[in-house]
Amino acid sequence: MGRHTAWLCLLRNLPRKPFLPKAQLWLAIAACIAASGVGAPAFAQSQTIKIGYLHGPLSKEKISLIDIPAPNDGLAGAQLAIDDNNTTGSFLGQRFELIESKIDEGDDPAPAVKALADQGVAFIAANLPANQLLQAADAGKTSGEILINAGAPDERLREQDCRANVIHVAPSRFMLADALAQYLVLRKWRNWFLVSGSHDGDKAFADALRHAAKRFGAKIVAEKEFKDTGGARRTDSGLAEVQRQMIDLTQGTSDYDILVAADESEVFAGYLPYRTWTPRPVAGSAGLVPTTWDAAFDQWGALQLQNRFKKKYQRFMTPLDMQLWTAVRIVGEAAAHTSSADAAKLFAYIKSPEFSVAAFKGQKLTLRDWNLQLRQPILLFDGRNTVSISPQEGFLHQSSELDTLGLDRPETKCKLQ
Repeated sequence: MGRHTAWLCLLRNLPRKPFLPKAQLWLAIAACIAASGVGAPAFAQSQTIKIGYLHGPLSKEKISLIDIPAPNDGLAGAQLAIDDNNTTGSFLGQRFELIESKIDEGDDPAPAVKALADQGVAFIAANLPANQLLQAADAGKTSGEILINAGAPDERLREQDCRANVIHVAPSRFMLADALAQYLVLRKWRNWFLVSGSHDGDKAFADALRHAAKRFGAKIVAEKEFKDTGGARRTDSGLAEVQRQMIDLTQGTSDYDILVAADESEVFAGYLPYRTWTPRPVAGSAGLVPTTWDAAFDQWGALQLQNRFKKKYQRFMTPLDMQLWTAVRIVGEAAAHTSSADAAKLFAYIKSPEFSVAAFKGQKLTLRDWNLQLRQPILLFDGRNTVSISPQEGFLHQSSELDTLGLDRPETKCKLQ
């Protein structure tokens, strides 16, 4: 009966694609076997691999109520990856455990890193701001902790402030900006009106967009800054006020093909579509958004992952969930290939040319050896559908087209230490 259930599971959940990466196929088969109750072979001595999840508070400042994150945003992705690791690990005598550790905004993460190390954790998936991530990495050096950055997009973490014990799953701002720029240039939307926010993250994303425009042949014909003065817009007169603000912000500029917004703080960009003075599309932090994941993505077996996540957590999978899922799966993939629980062996394999991880994006993802950034395609999402996936066709590279996204080896300032 169990085997019959397993076959039905496979027939229902495997994508109708001519090709599926072996790792994704194995994961799907193992998940169905586990769900069916078919027994796995027993091992006399199992290996236990503990993975930490270190994070701060989730931001609740969102323009739309439907975008306010679930309390387990990110954590759910990590937990699902633990389940997947254990499904395949059960056939290899390996067991994975997730240990969560939460710190407050601005806290020194060193005590939390030490506490995780004392519990036998060697790999720590982290969703922390740049400064706290660097503190955590430096605190973990003595005990051999390896951090996997699943949240911070800051370029300096991959450049002048890079660390030899930090892997980056989250894409950098330059990767996101390059992914968007390639598509806009391909569509011949070369003249941009750049509107940026007044917070540090907004300015950093604006810098990445300027760099991408120059790199791929677009032109920024006008720029404006939206100064965040605070105040609530969820009032009876809020919609009228927003409409006036967006019209005032976007009028009086040279003609342009597309408005590109840099608003990581989510203060104004969500109000731009359909409210600009000149009727033009919006991209960047609203409209057409570069991202690692979206709930509508269903190619290359992604529907199987989406369905499992929704069944388990009764909500859609977010980019942060996917980044944490990938971070934890990296460790599971290394353990499966090395048949080891030794952190040094796992880390050495992850950094080797032989390593790759399947993440439902049509190709294997690998690490850039010069800064330990995960190469990955970037989705372009319009809020309902996946519009495109970068790198775009025609943007070539001598070793990997994925290296057309973000700073390349000759441009890097990183010296791993």
